[in-house]
Amino acid sequence: MTRARAGTAAAAAGALRRSGGSAGRGRKRTSPRGGAPAPTPAPPPARHHFSDPAEVEALRKNLLAWYDRCKRDLPWRALAATEPDADRRGYAVWVSEIMLQQTQVATVIDYYNRWMQKWPTLQALAQASLEEVNELWAGLGYYSRGKRLQEAARKVVSELGGHMPRTAEALQKLLPGVGRYTAGAIASISYGQATGVVDGNVIRVLCRLRCIGADSSSPAVIDRLWDMANALVDRSRPGDFNQALMELGATVCVPKAPLCGECPVKQHCRARCRVEKELALASQKLFGKPAPVPDVEDCGVGDCPLCPPATEPWDSSLGVTNFPRKAAKKQPRAMRTATCVLERRGCRGGPEYLIVQRPSSGLLAGLWEFPSLPLAQDLQEEKEREVLADHLQAWMGQPVAAKGLQFIGEVIHVFSHIHQTYVVYSLPLDGDVTLDPASPSRWVTEEEFHASAVSTAMKKVLKAHEKQHRKETSPGKGSKRKRGAKPQGAGSTCPGTQLSLHAFLRAPTAP
Repeated sequence: MTRARAGTAAAAAGALRRSGGSAGRGRKRTSPRGGAPAPTPAPPPARHHFSDPAEVEALRKNLLAWYDRCKRDLPWRALAATEPDADRRGYAVWVSEIMLQQTQVATVIDYYNRWMQKWPTLQALAQASLEEVNELWAGLGYYSRGKRLQEAARKVVSELGGHMPRTAEALQKLLPGVGRYTAGAIASISYGQATGVVDGNVIRVLCRLRCIGADSSSPAVIDRLWDMANALVDRSRPGDFNQALMELGATVCVPKAPLCGECPVKQHCRARCRVEKELALASQKLFGKPAPVPDVEDCGVGDCPLCPPATEPWDSSLGVTNFPRKAAKKQPRAMRTATCVLERRGCRGGPEYLIVQRPSSGLLAGLWEFPSLPLAQDLQEEKEREVLADHLQAWMGQPVAAKGLQFIGEVIHVFSHIHQTYVVYSLPLDGDVTLDPASPSRWVTEEEFHASAVSTAMKKVLKAHEKQHRKETSPGKGSKRKRGAKPQGAGSTCPGTQLSLHAFLRAPTAP
């Protein structure tokens, strides 16, 4: 060990000891009224933090050696390692970190390559239109990320002279949409700042390394993990260390069925020790031996804020996956939306579809979709048709017969907080329709549809429509519906018959 690295490890461990496992929390706290210092809370037992400088140094060495051998070859890593321009390097890492939020690496790679090819610099992105950004982002999900990324790029160009902030603190303060994790990742990977990062992978790794079983989303636990990450990060290779910690969580220390035998830091893992201890305890019970007296350093006893609550006992079937523990997810709210695929024959003989643009704020802001409107829950089918017909009438300025809408089926799409059911109808048109000029809309071919800024949900809707169309036009096949499915559009002379524009726009006759 070099003197510099040994001194760094000792300093980090000293900070951890002084703060009970939290670097940077060793100062006395004074009361709000200026009186005597407030008492410092008792530190958690040793199992929940790193107090041995030799262990800290060994963990860094083992983790980085594993990363050098096993890291995945990813395009943003290549750019971060080879790009000499500091601003372009920071931008390349920034784009990857925004795309990787809530999205798997395998999905991101193609989007990232196309993005960097189209907008290789901050200046290029700043000059793009939001429509272009949405088109490239389409299908990646969480669409506001692309919009915020472009807004921040424009700010860097217009207000910061095109230069990226160089520290995590400045990145988080100056760039909209850049939070603590993203700032730490950019600063450590691009600019070598010795600052930690805490994302979902890091939370899982650290909670297992130190048997942290309290709710991992609670502010107290998150604060402790940030302190730990900042103390552990390797001072000479902070970017590689942070990526190694995230890589470990993504490929080895995974949520289910972790590969503990392949873990480069398994000798530092308190969750693994806990599993071994529980197995030994079970063996002793099996042979009628008395249970050992609990050791306070093992935690799990007393009022420790980082241990699992007493109401959630150890589950031997889970092993190390007892850690971390999360609060139960809030169920997404259910929503129903009526959607109509308006189709006409294009000038080249192929079908064209009408798409309209969503508002510039809110869910799926600025994206294109088939004409749609939210439905009240438990609305009867007849009423659904009526409200959709009224909505289409407002678009076309002509009476719309509700019975002319052909039911296609229901398409389910789950957003992070919404369980969305699209009730899909279709309407074939054989003539020109005058559309509301105040609302953005356009006719597109299937190819143009997929190249537009449309959500994955709308692609599912078109796929359902095309599937139904193929079913109806296949020789010898009718339009029988599956058990429990809603009926096809009533009022047709036979299943699958398409109404003419004249018949569709004809006002319904009184019974």
